[in-house]
Amino acid sequence: MVSIQDLHFSYKQKKVFSGLSLELRPGYIYGLLGKNGTGKSTLLRGIAGLLFPDKGIIKVLGHIPGKRQPVFLEDVFMVPEEFHLPNVPLDYLVKHQAPFYPKFNKDQFNQYIKEFDIPAGNTLQNMSYGQKKKVLISFGLAANTSLLLLDEPTNGLDIMSKSQFRKVMAGALDEKKCIIISTHQVKDLENLIDRVTIIDEGSILFDQSVEKIASKLSFKISYDNSEIKNALYNENSLKGSFIVAPNMDGEESKIDLELLYKAIITNGKGIQTVFNA
Repeated sequence: MVSIQDLHFSYKQKKVFSGLSLELRPGYIYGLLGKNGTGKSTLLRGIAGLLFPDKGIIKVLGHIPGKRQPVFLEDVFMVPEEFHLPNVPLDYLVKHQAPFYPKFNKDQFNQYIKEFDIPAGNTLQNMSYGQKKKVLISFGLAANTSLLLLDEPTNGLDIMSKSQFRKVMAGALDEKKCIIISTHQVKDLENLIDRVTIIDEGSILFDQSVEKIASKLSFKISYDNSEIKNALYNENSLKGSFIVAPNMDGEESKIDLELLYKAIITNGKGIQTVFNA
């Protein structure tokens, strides 16, 4: 689906990527995690053909994104973090934008709008930022493209909207579709993604499936001082300490993405040792 080999990219004198390689397959929801400014948005724009590598190759669905061929554009949709929408009704937006996406399904779009509680009679400029974002997400899902890119999709969404987002996304995947969600709000992707890819300072620090993470690591609260001291990562709380430790007993625990992210940022070598064992 997406193949990135030896990617180099920079903004003038600021280097973002130096030799980054990554493979993304259909049938998965990928969580692209990292703090702001680490290159997540740049990577998505490169995959979408909006930025061009200084060196290396990006191939999506067998195409070079930067060539912006119609057969590529009709099968990829990106919801950017920052966007501008014209002051038009939803029906007008669908009428004039849907023809660019041959697999667009208007019934699906209307269903997503309903699930997101969007007032269908309003023009876009009379909607809040969060409502506009939900319109874009709904359109992207209804376009039924093989690749869907979502850049910080939960920014601007309230607690209920984030819950709606997770529910909608969980039912949107099929074996032919690849969804990449970029965010620094890691909690918003729990129980949703299939694979965790963490970027820091333009490099991939971690790239593992949720299934393998659950089998290799244990996430729990501990009161044992020795266990806390020897954990890969620990964080004090009012109820003991939250820890990330090697999974020694083979029993899978619920993954805490926020703890995992902190563990990798602060003790990446220790985490990698567990996965390489």
